[in-house]
Amino acid sequence: MTEQEQILKLREELHQHNYNYYVLNTPTISDRDFDMLMHQLQDLEKLHPEMNDPNSPTQRVGSDLNNEFVTVQHKRPMLSLANTYNKQEVSEFYERVKDGLQGAPFQICCELKFDGLSISLHYKNGILIKAVTRGDGTQGDDVTQNIRTIKTIPLQLPKEGNYPNEFEIRGEVLMPWTSFERLNKQREENEEPLFANPRNAASGTLKSKNSSVVAERGLDAYLYYLLGDNIPGDGHYQNMAAAAKWGFQVSKAMKLADTLEDIYKYIEYWDTERKNLPVATDGIVLKVNSLAQQRSMGMTAKSPRWAIAYKFQAEQAETTLRQVVFQVGRTGAVTPVANMDPIQLSGTQVRRATLHNADILEQLDLHIGDHILVEKGGEIIPKVVGKACPTDSDSQKISFITHCPACGNKLIRYEGEAAHYCPNDMECPPQIVGKIEHFVSRKAMNINSLGTEIIEQYYKQGLIHNANDLYTLKAEQLLNADETNKISVNNILAGIEESKNVPFERVLFAMGIRFVGENAAKSLARYFGSIKRLSTATLEELTQVNGIGDVIAGSIIRYFADERNRNFVNQLEKHGLKMKISQEQQEAKSDRLKDMSIVISGVFTHHSRDEYKEFIEKHGGKNVGSISGKTSFILAGDNMGPSKLEKAQKLGVKIMDETEFLRLIGEE
Repeated sequence: MTEQEQILKLREELHQHNYNYYVLNTPTISDRDFDMLMHQLQDLEKLHPEMNDPNSPTQRVGSDLNNEFVTVQHKRPMLSLANTYNKQEVSEFYERVKDGLQGAPFQICCELKFDGLSISLHYKNGILIKAVTRGDGTQGDDVTQNIRTIKTIPLQLPKEGNYPNEFEIRGEVLMPWTSFERLNKQREENEEPLFANPRNAASGTLKSKNSSVVAERGLDAYLYYLLGDNIPGDGHYQNMAAAAKWGFQVSKAMKLADTLEDIYKYIEYWDTERKNLPVATDGIVLKVNSLAQQRSMGMTAKSPRWAIAYKFQAEQAETTLRQVVFQVGRTGAVTPVANMDPIQLSGTQVRRATLHNADILEQLDLHIGDHILVEKGGEIIPKVVGKACPTDSDSQKISFITHCPACGNKLIRYEGEAAHYCPNDMECPPQIVGKIEHFVSRKAMNINSLGTEIIEQYYKQGLIHNANDLYTLKAEQLLNADETNKISVNNILAGIEESKNVPFERVLFAMGIRFVGENAAKSLARYFGSIKRLSTATLEELTQVNGIGDVIAGSIIRYFADERNRNFVNQLEKHGLKMKISQEQQEAKSDRLKDMSIVISGVFTHHSRDEYKEFIEKHGGKNVGSISGKTSFILAGDNMGPSKLEKAQKLGVKIMDETEFLRLIGEE
């Protein structure tokens, strides 16, 4: 696999992991493993600037947006922090700060990193007027009604408080261990799925449509950053001390460090003491204390240069291995999972842990009855990391299977990949169910009335064998004998019918062609215009599309070469799904940007980056990812990348703000 192909593969993986973490609240890898993949992608992208893509996971923050809430644009972007896991990298951060401030004296504010959901609270005249989640960093969900139920968040500040007329304060909404344990006990009694950890429980609770449910669950909040035009002073620590006097819950663990040694002492103390806290923490945040110095250091596209998060090493525990089972995912990838005696890890009881793949299973050299060491990577996903003592020579060794546990087909392993796959993608039950789940997901056909349990139930009953069968379902097939499920059945059928209005690019994404993610599907749909043209495209034609390389192109060709896939697509079309872009999308609005190559950079107020890309295409222009002498101009929002700004100035490329751009295309 070439480095360019690795970049495409890593981007697709990281987009999926972002979606699992922020939208579904069901991460499938640890924070550390995610960060390792991200670093790998960053390093490869540096080696291949020609592969620059503003939609790369390295260029944006993951999203937790929910369609049930009103989306609100952030006045100031809410960026994520770069992560580190050892003192050497903390030292390197400290030296970068020292170099960036050119030897000027500085202090570092050390504070705990709470494991919850980021929130932005807006106050006017001392009254809470709006609460918005981080979302994708530029816009988030308005959850004000739910936030009002959290008792530690003041709805109105004391009138005598010396606070600004308007300000924003950011923090973390979280669920204390006691609330988490009580909630999971209730859910277990009701035979409902348990939350994996307090962070997921807090996120799921805050996104509830019923604020009374939020009130019952006992959420908490710690505030950690004050923003506004007239905040008390230049010191972050001092500003948070002022916020505490106004009535906000600010962690008493915040401390100023004058030296690197002070930072190390803080880390060492809280690495142990955090286990006695009433809430979950997963690390420490280090920030340059002076706001003026923060501004002078600036931001990257994804994170501030003046702050970093140090992640604690995952907690380990010893237990006994009882069994290894093998699970099959939507793509056919087979994952070994350890079943073991229950243990407590990071406040939760753990009975299962991932063993990743055949290579890691072989390295661990596991046997039934082994005493194994288990940790929670990023304190979320349990994994086996080794043996606590040598294996009993008489015990049975665990070997990776050769055939699919679900359908019996012989497993295959593609060159350059760690996973083994079941090739029986049309008949293997877990793959079929997984594909239907993907088909109905929010970013695909958005049939939100069809959950995993219902899909599995319909499949077991023989009502559906692939996504096409959804469009042949009838009420009489789904109703109970006493028709007590009539409302839910009507909702399901209405959702299926409504999905016929979903645009072609999302239908293409829903088909589940390997490597064709949301962005690739959109590019392909706009370039070819219809499934008919796409299905007969050659490798050369496919690779002409922006962002489509040999890996994606080859996957598309293989997909349409299979007669079963062609029949599947034809049936979808007969059911009325959109297989070409709309007339409006096809028609250019003007040629005002004809022959222009335009780079987009920064965060915008009036429209999203994707909307501006559409404007450029509709008015005859071309979106490009990198600046060169051929660039016509840069459409720049707030926080334009400093490297792009420097290159534009060096090449004499014009920089245009969004107001000027909208005026140019007549979209004011």
